[in-house]
Amino acid sequence: MENTKNPLTSPCNFAGIKPIMADLPYPPLKVREKNPAYANLLSIDYCGAVSELSAITQYINNENRLSCENCPVAKTLLGIAVAEMMHLQKLGELIVLLGGNIDFTAKHRNGVRRMWTPEYLTIPENTGRMIQADIEAEKAAIDQYLMHIRMIKDEGVNAVLKRIIKDEEYHIMLLRALAEGE
Repeated sequence: MENTKNPLTSPCNFAGIKPIMADLPYPPLKVREKNPAYANLLSIDYCGAVSELSAITQYINNENRLSCENCPVAKTLLGIAVAEMMHLQKLGELIVLLGGNIDFTAKHRNGVRRMWTPEYLTIPENTGRMIQADIEAEKAAIDQYLMHIRMIKDEGVNAVLKRIIKDEEYHIMLLRALAEGE
């Protein structure tokens, strides 16, 4: 029989969650010229194994799982997820400006095309391991962005990638603080 006198509710109120990110403006979204090769590189950042789409999904999953037991951590993870959504949006615009398509397929230089899959996620059971997996994912994203910056010879694109890295570094700092509290 359903309990109608005392319904179960989440102790967490997520109203007003804002993106958690470095307090710096983003550069304008502009490219020198259409460049499908650069668009393909950014498609990996958009929806590859190490990507903004993977980060968003992993953070939302972790936030959902923690919302009833650890509201402060859940709220932080949701704020980081919102920042990752902004990164996804900016990468999407750059891909289109570069002449690419947004189709949730990462297009690799060797011609391999991979559709995004939740198999890319790391979903540990306890909070400490979740946070550690998030830290590792942020580090991998930074490494990938740095590699792409070296490959892309378009200052407009690279300025946006460098700005996204600032957020990822800030996320690592916050996640490490959360890990110390666990």
